[in-house]
Amino acid sequence: MLIQYFKRLITVAAVVVLLFSLSATALGQPGGPALDRHVPTPRLDDGRVDFGGDGVWSLPWIRNFAARIVDADEDSSVPFLPWTKAMHEYNASNNVAYDPEGFCLPPGGPRSMGTPYPIEIIQHRDRIIIIFEGGGHVWREIHMDGRQHPDKETLNPSYFGHSVGHWEGDTLVVDTVGFNEKTWLDFGGHMHSDQLHTIEYITRPDKNTLHYEATIDDPGAYTEPWTVAWDINWSEGQELADYICQENNKYMIDLTDDFGNPFFETTAVAR
Repeated sequence: MLIQYFKRLITVAAVVVLLFSLSATALGQPGGPALDRHVPTPRLDDGRVDFGGDGVWSLPWIRNFAARIVDADEDSSVPFLPWTKAMHEYNASNNVAYDPEGFCLPPGGPRSMGTPYPIEIIQHRDRIIIIFEGGGHVWREIHMDGRQHPDKETLNPSYFGHSVGHWEGDTLVVDTVGFNEKTWLDFGGHMHSDQLHTIEYITRPDKNTLHYEATIDDPGAYTEPWTVAWDINWSEGQELADYICQENNKYMIDLTDDFGNPFFETTAVAR
């Protein structure tokens, strides 16, 4: 079902270009003022690390997770299963023109922290909310009240899955299951199955740095777990902007696949 879903995609290079036509700051490119890495980590009244403040986190564009594998050496590579290797090669052959995020779908999974739009992190006693400016202008909820994941029979697969978190010292550890199969792991075309299970480790070693690390455990797509990591810069005083990708959705009504069939199956179309 997963392979069939992506083989029905058509070329939408113009949409992808629009989605990723971003400022140098958002892409993590040089040109902005140097950030002071010696400013102490902000903390809340209870001593916990404060992931918020007067500003946003400027996510970098992590195009290829294979280049971000932790402790990688020259022999390190993504531990593909045959079908994910074949699909990655297929995606590369058409310059990843069939990326689901090009259709304004949410990035989901670790990719959400490597898609180059700002985010805000809001902390409450029993949950943490991450608000994303780009993509589908969506949010993610991390439960911090000690609950467990729902049973597989009752879990409703979604773009961001079901996340539960806890603190290990100054590290936020987030365990997530229940992903649907409508996303790629990254812009480079690494795919996943609905068996995807991620464990994320998030720290703020100083005011201007968020360190993000994610272990990808998906026996339906890879032979063993693998871990990626990167740093995210703080942008003091910046606010989230109004980015409405959904405005382009009316164009999708006319999209067809390589065989001339409608890409999105609908029972009725508003006129």
